[in-house]
Order: sequence, then structure tokens, then C-alpha cells
Amino acid sequence: MPRVPAHLRERALGMLQGGMRTADVARAINCNVRTVRHLRQCYRETGRTADRPHSGRPCVTTPAQDRYIRTSHLRDRYRMATTTTQVTPGMHNPSISAQTVRNRLREAGLSACRPVVRQVLTRHHQQQRRLWAQTHHRWTRQDWQKVLFTDELRFCLTRGDGRIHVYCRRSERYTEACTLEWDRFGGGGSVMIWGGVSKHHRTELVVIAGNLNAVRYREDILLPHVVPFLQAHPDMTLLHDNATSRTARSVRDFLQDRNVSVLPWPAKSPDLNPIEHVWDLLDWRVRARAIPPRNVWELAGALVEEWGNISQQELANMVQSMRRRCTAVLNAAGGHTRY
Repeated sequence: MPRVPAHLRERALGMLQGGMRTADVARAINCNVRTVRHLRQCYRETGRTADRPHSGRPCVTTPAQDRYIRTSHLRDRYRMATTTTQVTPGMHNPSISAQTVRNRLREAGLSACRPVVRQVLTRHHQQQRRLWAQTHHRWTRQDWQKVLFTDELRFCLTRGDGRIHVYCRRSERYTEACTLEWDRFGGGGSVMIWGGVSKHHRTELVVIAGNLNAVRYREDILLPHVVPFLQAHPDMTLLHDNATSRTARSVRDFLQDRNVSVLPWPAKSPDLNPIEHVWDLLDWRVRARAIPPRNVWELAGALVEEWGNISQQELANMVQSMRRRCTAVLNAAGGHTRY
């Protein structure tokens, strides 16, 4: 962050003494919360807000190099600091350090964070999402508790590359330039699972061998699991996404012959399905086990076990967020939300 001027330090100190919260003060003077905390601690220790004495070490980069560092990372948000050091000579050394690059970027308001992973939305997708949210945002909790949210996901033994970082400003966290395309695949072997949740019920967690096509979805998922569940709860509606295994004619005819009500669903909308957060919770519980799974068979057993350990109240809380999700889609004009 840029250095806070002296008049803003005095103003921030007055706000703190007036009883304002640290986060509110940081927002008022446009700086980081840690800066305000450091300012308060410095005042308590020294009784003044001025900077402590520095060593006077000369700057290792020129103003032109500082502008180059900022511009290059604004053009390529995923550029690593070590890459910039290789092409930026120092004033006193053959090259500058990666920490120097990070310091210059931090002074420009750019900090490294993990990118947000999202679906790629076209204008047609945004329009369909907005129309769907307009239709369902007035649904009550009683309406949403009659929906069975279903989905499948492939869990991997190892996560994807979590070392990817993007440089962004505080207000750019969820912009298109700082997001990655949806990709939940990792490595080291994987297990595909299917499940369904509602406010008061859940289905069994089904481990799927191989891939899921229309025939296997009908014979291995709908016939033994979905249809008996909906027959036991005749007032419920099925919700599944628009994958080809769901939209195939054989699947649609199968559901129509058994009088299964299906809720229409907009494409590219994982943020509207609360079961995506259930998958995140399930993944977190499996990774947090004392003995993590070492192969796909242990991974499948751990997933089934942790699925049963998730409390129904946690599932109900996620289902009850549907109205807020619809409101978020409307506020974003059909675009990305923070869910």
C-alpha cells in the first residue's frame, strides 16, 4: 500500500479515539486494516504517529523501472515476481529481488491472491440466468425445501496447482481479468460421485465407476436412487444441470413416463446450486482427516463416510440461501456472483 500521509494519520488516530472500528477507519482513508492497527500500536508505544527512523538505504530501482513493473503486471495479472526480476536490472546489483518487485506492486495497490475460478458466461448465458432468477427470487423457504438438488463431481487425490496467484487491487477481486475458467480436476487418480440434498433429506452418495453418460445416468442413478426417493416424497421436484447425460431424449422420456417433475435450470450456473458448497464441505472434511486417503479406494470410502457425517442442519442452511443467490444474480445482471 502507498505510504499514508501525515494528515491522514492524524485523521485516522482521531477516528480511533472517537470509537470507530479499525475496518471502518481503513475504509475511510483507503488503506489496509493492518496499516491502521500498526498506526495505533505505534502511537501507543511512542506517543506520536510519525514514521520510525529508517536506515536511509538507497532505492534499488529507478522511477522508470517502477512504472515498468506496474505496467507489466497490469498487462499480465498472472506474471510471477521472479519473472520480472530476470528482466529488470538493479541500480547497484545485476538484478533486483522478487521481494522488491512485490514491494513496488504493493505500493501501487496490487497484491497477490488466489484467482477466483468461474464459468465463462456469454451474453446468452447471462440473459438466461437473469430470467431464471427473476422467476424464482420470490420463492419462499417452503418452496425451496421441496426441491432435490443433485449433481455429480469428480474428486481427485491431489488438488490442482494452488500456487497460481493473480495480482489485483482491492476492488478487482471478482473482475474478469482476475478470474480463471472453471476447472475442478486435480491429479493422482480420481473418483466420481453423485448425490442429492434438500432441506430435510439427502440421498445416498453413489460412487460411479468411469464416466457418466445418458444410459448410465438413467440406469445407475435415476432408476435405483432418484425415482424411489421422489416416490417416497411425491411433493418434491428434481433439479439437475444441463449436461448432455441429463438432456438426452432417453432421459427426458424416462422422467416423463414416471411423472418426475424437473425444475428448469440455466446453463453455466454452479453458483446457483447449493450442492456445490456441499462438495466443498465434503472435500474439506476428507482433506482434514487424520489419515488422508492414499488411493482411490480409500478416497471413495472416505467420501461415503464423510457424506454421512455432514449434519442435516448444514445442508438446510445451504438450501435456505437460494433466495439470496437469486438476488445476487439479479444484482449482477445475470453475471458472476460471489457464491
